[in-house]
Amino acid sequence: MTAFPVEPAAVAGAAAAVGTDPLTLADLLRVANSPGFDRWQEQVRRTGGCSDPIHLEGMTTIRDVKSGQVLYSYSTQGEPGGRLRVACGNRRASRCPSCAWTYAGDTFHLIRAGLTGDESKGTPLTVRTHPKVFATLTAPSFGPVHNRPTRGVCRCGTDHPETSPLLGTALNPATYDYAGAVLWNNHAGDLWRRFTIYLRREIAARAGLSQKAAAEVCRVSFGKVAEFQKRGAVHFHAIVRLDGPDGPDTTPPAWASTALLTDAIQAAAARARVPVPASGDHPARELRWGAQVDVRPIGADSANDDLTEQAVASYVAKYATKAAETTGTVDRRIGELAELDKLTDLPAQARRLIEACFDLDDAYPDRKLWQWAHMLGFRGHFSTKSRAYSTTLGALRQTRADYRARQERHERGLPDPDDAPEGSTLTLAHWTYAGHGHTPGESWLAATIARDLHTNRETARDALVDLPDADEMEVWA
Repeated sequence: MTAFPVEPAAVAGAAAAVGTDPLTLADLLRVANSPGFDRWQEQVRRTGGCSDPIHLEGMTTIRDVKSGQVLYSYSTQGEPGGRLRVACGNRRASRCPSCAWTYAGDTFHLIRAGLTGDESKGTPLTVRTHPKVFATLTAPSFGPVHNRPTRGVCRCGTDHPETSPLLGTALNPATYDYAGAVLWNNHAGDLWRRFTIYLRREIAARAGLSQKAAAEVCRVSFGKVAEFQKRGAVHFHAIVRLDGPDGPDTTPPAWASTALLTDAIQAAAARARVPVPASGDHPARELRWGAQVDVRPIGADSANDDLTEQAVASYVAKYATKAAETTGTVDRRIGELAELDKLTDLPAQARRLIEACFDLDDAYPDRKLWQWAHMLGFRGHFSTKSRAYSTTLGALRQTRADYRARQERHERGLPDPDDAPEGSTLTLAHWTYAGHGHTPGESWLAATIARDLHTNRETARDALVDLPDADEMEVWA
C-alpha cells in the first residue's frame, strides 16, 4: 500500500490543529524542510511507521566473481543523517503499534494454521478434523476484588461501570494476598509445564494405555497466550489439539475425541501443583490453578457459532501484543523502588503488587522478582507453542524477508540466486549500530505515516468483505 506523503507546507497547520507543543513543532518544521525529507519519509514507510526504529550505518557491495564487475552497491552515506532506519520489531503495542501489528498478524497466521491447516505454511488441511479445544486456565483468588458480576452487583454493593478505576482492586487491601499474587505470576510458567505433564498422563489413563504406549499413537500440541486480568493476575488461553504420533501430518487414534481431551484438561488442571518453600517470614505455599477452568470445542465441534477458528486466532493474536501494562503498570523495568514515587498515575493495585515484588526479592533471589516487577512478577513468554503445533514466527519472518529481497533484486535488475550459478556473486557488507528512535518532530510525522498505512490496510480489508472466503485470504483481521 502507498502512504500519502506529508507535505511540508501542511505540517505547521496540522501540528497546530492537534495541539503539538512548540518544541515538537519547531523540530517538525526542521525535518520537513530538510533536503533528505522525501527519502526519510520513504525509510519510515518501509518500517511501517515504526515508533522506535533502529539506526544502522554501513555498506553492501555485490560483485560478479568472474569479471569483478560491481553489480550493486549501497552505502548509508547518501541517506538522511547518514543512516538507514529499520523496524524495531517490538511486539508490545504500548511500545510500537506498527511492529506490534505485524507481530499480531504473524501470530494470527501461526495460530490459524494449527486450527484450519495451511499447506503453504507446512501444516496439512486435514488438521482441521483433529480434536481441539480452546482452554482458559486462571489464577486462584487472593482476596475479593471489585468486579462486575454477570448477575447482581459487586460485593461492595455498587454496580460499577466498565470504566471504573476500582475494577480489579482489592475490597480490603489490608487482607489481600499481594505476596501470593506475585509469586503465582512468577511461577505461572512452571505451573503450565506441570499441567502439560499431567495432561499427557490423564489422556493416557482415559485411553487405557501407559504413557509410553499413548505417546506412540497420539501427540498433544498446543499454542497459548498469556493475558493479565484487571486484578493483576496472569492467566492462559490455549488451543490444545490431539494429533497422530508424528504431529499434524498424522491422524490421531480413534479413541482421541474432543470429550476425552476436555475431561483430561479439567483433571490435569486440578492435579497440577508447584511448591514454593518457606523463606524468612514468608510461609511455604502450594500454587495451583483457579477453580474456573473453561474448556470449549473449536470450529465444527463447537455449539458456539462465535468460537470459530478465525475468532480464536484473532483473539490469541490480539493478546500476543499486550502485557502487564493493560493493568495500568509500566511497560519498562523499574530501576529503584524510589522510582515508584514518580509514577503518580500508577493504579493502587499495580503499585501494591510491585511493592510486593520488592519485599519478596531477597527471600527468593533466584526468582528475580524485582527484575520482573513491571510485569507484576510474571517472567514467562506471552505467546508460546509446542514444536509440532504449526509453523514458527521465524519461518514467517523469513518468508516475508525473502519476498522483500526478491522485490529488491527485481527492481535493481540483479539475478535471482535460484537462477544464478552457485558462487557466481560475492557480497561484501559491513554494518554497525548507530542508535535508535526519532526526534520529537520525527515521532509526530512517523505516527502520521503509520496512521495512513493503517487506514490503507483497513480499506483493503473492507474491500474483501463481498468476496468469497475473504477471511481465508492473506490479510490479517
